[in-house]
Amino acid sequence: MNRFALLLPLALAACNNGPTVTAKNASVEEVSNKVAAAQGSGSFISPGHWDGKVTITKMEAPGMEQMPAETRKAMLDKMAAGQSFSSCVTEADVKSPKAGMFGGDKSCRYDHFTMAGGSIDAKLSCESAGQKREMTIKGTYSADSYHTEVTSDGGAAGSMAASVDAKRAGECTGKENS
Repeated sequence: MNRFALLLPLALAACNNGPTVTAKNASVEEVSNKVAAAQGSGSFISPGHWDGKVTITKMEAPGMEQMPAETRKAMLDKMAAGQSFSSCVTEADVKSPKAGMFGGDKSCRYDHFTMAGGSIDAKLSCESAGQKREMTIKGTYSADSYHTEVTSDGGAAGSMAASVDAKRAGECTGKENS
């Protein structure tokens, strides 16, 4: 779950009037470099303390149907309640977003990535240990908040969907959990 939380703050942080960033068949590092180059001397994201919540809206995995009904319901209810996170985005993060903020898995490539006019639309394909998975990210953003819908389909590994919402809540406190 934290992968989604960490993936998005910098990926979604352009001002609505900011530049357009597009890429096709690009590594996470290439996308990170394009975002860094596009921001120039401006700021895509407001540095500071960010609070957010990841809510799993769908989970399908092999073997889930074999779990006791009460256990499966308790697990799904907990995921639907969401997991809160906080992070500190520094001036250095703003000036030079790291590839890890855009997924970090070197086996992944963006089929497409578009960030412009307050919207993001991306599709990421990954392969690890012979397993393929695809992730889509669609949402809206500003320098101080974002909302995304993320889906992941791992084929035999199952699939999931989540929403991620975050907003800037002030200056960093040093007590952020990511």
